[in-house]
Amino acid sequence: MNETFDLVVSGGEVMTPAGRRRADVAITDGRIAAIGDVPSTAAGASLDARGLMVLPGIVDTQVHFREPGHEEKEDLAHGSRSAVAGGVVAVFEMPNTNPPTTTPAALEDKLERARGMWCDHAFFAGASDDNHDELAELELHPGCCGVKIFMGSSTGSLLVADDEALASVLRSGRRRVAIHAEDEFRLAERRHLAVEEGHPRAHPVWRDVETALRATRRIVTLARDAARPIHVLHVTTAEEIAFLGSAKDIATVELLPQHLTLAAPECYERLGGFAQVNPPIRDSRHRDALWRGIDQGIVDVMGSDHAPHTAEEKKRPYPETPGGMPGVETMLPILLNHVAEGRLTLERLVDLLCYGPQRLYNIRGKGRISVGYDGDLTLVDLKETRTISHAQQHAKCGWTAYEGMTVTGWPRATVIRGHVAMRDGEISDTPTGKPVRFWDT
Repeated sequence: MNETFDLVVSGGEVMTPAGRRRADVAITDGRIAAIGDVPSTAAGASLDARGLMVLPGIVDTQVHFREPGHEEKEDLAHGSRSAVAGGVVAVFEMPNTNPPTTTPAALEDKLERARGMWCDHAFFAGASDDNHDELAELELHPGCCGVKIFMGSSTGSLLVADDEALASVLRSGRRRVAIHAEDEFRLAERRHLAVEEGHPRAHPVWRDVETALRATRRIVTLARDAARPIHVLHVTTAEEIAFLGSAKDIATVELLPQHLTLAAPECYERLGGFAQVNPPIRDSRHRDALWRGIDQGIVDVMGSDHAPHTAEEKKRPYPETPGGMPGVETMLPILLNHVAEGRLTLERLVDLLCYGPQRLYNIRGKGRISVGYDGDLTLVDLKETRTISHAQQHAKCGWTAYEGMTVTGWPRATVIRGHVAMRDGEISDTPTGKPVRFWDT
């Protein structure tokens, strides 16, 4: 081998599509050029991976970086630094900003702002009551990862609640549509329960199982009628998992680490509004069912739903507290800890965070360690023990719901298209993020 490569990641155990093996990974011009034994003389630059596991670059397909409009909570720069600190090479950012991402101009504005991001990125187009006819064209815009529907109100103003409007959105376009499945009509009927209780422990009572299941059943029926694939985000209930196991012909499934790790009522008593997310964290019966959904192959991907709010907002009296928590930086450590404790295999983790996103969204060049793919790698120490703290976080809000939690497994380096974006906790001085490419666009 007489070639010289831009970067050689040497000596690690590599998670290839054929399984784990000790190998070097060589990258040239931003793409993987060789996997195997690469002589040190062939390396323009090198990264020592001895004692580490080399995973495909982690893709987080649900983040809210709040820019434009709510930069006091988060922005693209802080959010993307938080991503690479957590081993994430690419993020898909949600449209409920201000203004919302519902027009070509709004999407172009985000792509222009994203020139300062540390990780690769794509942006969802938001479905609204007045842009159904434009969605088929908007979803094909370079840098767009697809369309997002909010069936129930959450942060921001985007909402498509009734069946006629939902059917119209699903008929406009062909790419997989991401769904926030909570029934807005039931939410409105039950909000008084949250007001009367006045404590976040009422959050899963207000936004109850029926609120989620009713919306999920509705959208699956509508999707089948429209022959349009959907992706049901942040599933939280045992009932939805059972139902979606019979809907794999049309629907894929996402889970979040917080719903697999925390449980009601303890999390609300301990964290108050800082545990409040939409849909809510529920009791251990539902948490156990989500794990069974992973074991049975019903779950397709994992996302963080990184959705920061300021600490001041989270301390307001419930239910005036907003729903959402940061998570792009802690997603991989939390899931690696589940690997260490035997609840998840490393192979399944890679399927949920790398292969799954690539399959669902037809991502070009990411999600696997293969020659010709982007030089995206996430290096982790499976044995390193750390305690998560507020002080570690790069998110602008400066807090985490996992403060004080000790985990085993930690990201040690993030390589994006051959550029070392993070190494041993130190983030590169230069943001090099680019738009993610898709086969559909």
